[in-house]
Amino acid sequence: MEPSDYLNPAEEKMELAVAYLDEALAHIRAGKANPKILDGIRVEYYGSAMPISQVANVAVPDARTITITPWEKAMFKEIEKAIINSELGITPENNGEVIRLCIPPLTEERRKSLVKQSKAEAETAKVSVRNARRDAIDGLKKAVKQGMSEDVEKDAEVQAQKLHDRYLKKIDDLFAAKEKEILTV
Repeated sequence: MEPSDYLNPAEEKMELAVAYLDEALAHIRAGKANPKILDGIRVEYYGSAMPISQVANVAVPDARTITITPWEKAMFKEIEKAIINSELGITPENNGEVIRLCIPPLTEERRKSLVKQSKAEAETAKVSVRNARRDAIDGLKKAVKQGMSEDVEKDAEVQAQKLHDRYLKKIDDLFAAKEKEILTV
């Protein structure tokens, strides 16, 4: 029974919470063209649902446009239908060779709701980090009953708190960067 038996899994959970937050924030559109906003959209391709990036070339020619070039002509209608039916809120333009998504500038009201959504994602990640710390501390307290010295347990609790603080700072930094990106006109 080593303190690392409890701290290492806690740190892994905290790392996963930060990685999840990073991925979740990447899917929130911030007024700039980002191909990741298409990741959640699936198209029907020979009987299975595939992400758009696996049936077409997705590019960002400028800050307000995403272009989608399907590898097969038959996919134009499928991709357009998937984008229209998604929660993206953008109508695709098709010229027969390329599908264009013009990202409209965000209204002030929409910016505030996106910041609120980002804050909720950050709060979920913080809860995960806190739960990981609590699980580690609970495990350490049980280890004391099984023979671990209380000094070692107290030192490990301090380490768990330091891990917690470090990962909360990472979460706050990710949220602050996303908030700035959303609010920048």
